[in-house]
Parts: sequence; C-alpha cells; structure tokens
Amino acid sequence: MKKITGVLFILHLLVGTGGMAGGFACLIDPHSPLGAPVEMLQNSPFSSFLIPGILLFSVIGIGNFISAAVLTQSKKWSGYTSSISGWALVIWIIVQCYMIQSIVFLHVLFFCIGSIQAVLAFLLLWDTKQFPASWIQKFTGTSPKN
Repeated sequence: MKKITGVLFILHLLVGTGGMAGGFACLIDPHSPLGAPVEMLQNSPFSSFLIPGILLFSVIGIGNFISAAVLTQSKKWSGYTSSISGWALVIWIIVQCYMIQSIVFLHVLFFCIGSIQAVLAFLLLWDTKQFPASWIQKFTGTSPKN
C-alpha cells in the first residue's frame, strides 16, 4: 500500500499544482488566461474564465493538496478524499471538453490521471475494507491479501 499511497501523493501534488496555476491564470486574466480566447466559452454558460478559474483553483487545485495532506495523516479518510479528487478531475475534463467542444492531448492526459487516482483510491478502500469496497468484498467473498 505504500507504493499506492506514494503514487497518489505525487499525482495529487501534480494535479493540485496545475489546478492552482491554471485557476490563478483565469483569475488574473479572465478574458484571455494563458492566451486562451474567451470565444472558447461560446457554448458554455460563462462569459469569462472567472467562475471556471475559481472552480479550477479551489476544487481541483486546493482539493488535490488537501487529498495529499490527508494521505499523510489519515488512513481512514485517504481513500475517500483521493477518490473525490480523482472523480472531480474526470468530471471536470468531461464537462470542459463538452463546453469548449474540443479535445486536446492535455484533456486525455488529465482524464487518465483522474481515472488512475480514482482506481488507486478504490484500492486503498479495498485494503482497509471501507465502503463501497467492503460491500463488494462481502458479496463476492473476497478480501485483501495481507
């Protein structure tokens, strides 16, 4: 489990740094962050990158740093916080691609990273026999190997 926790920790730091940097760029220049034209948002409910920037900075950025901190402090909650962060990233990427009606390499990369976070978080839950993994273990008669 130490390897899983270590990989998750690194992924949380990577995603958290990217989320805060991208979100901050949207906050300081909501009409053209990092050169992205505001016209990208024509199929979205937003007229600038301000609200998406706030969400990116807080949910994806700060959320992943919180998940990294929890990984070092609480075995009880680390699977849950890591799962929330992974699924939040996956949902963020899907919604973003839908709104801007475009998919680029970074979308695919961060979708995969979010999926990996979610799978690794599930493995933490499996190892600690926490919900929902505990239900699967109960119904299948399986348990983690110690």
